[in-house]
Amino acid sequence: MRAQVNGTEHEFADGSTLTEVLEKVGANRRGVAVALDGEVVRRGSWAEAVVPPGAHIEILTAVQGG
Repeated sequence: MRAQVNGTEHEFADGSTLTEVLEKVGANRRGVAVALDGEVVRRGSWAEAVVPPGAHIEILTAVQGG
């Protein structure tokens, strides 16, 4: 199944969860927020959130500054 992560298309196994997607793309799981098709998904739900084919996933990193 294909899905976009931060604008880049990737191939994932059918039924992949957000946790599995983050692992496959090598994203750090600390200090990030994840949106699936425009909706923020709570960190505690990543392991249960199944990514549908054609999904758009945004991995956002918290930054600090002025």
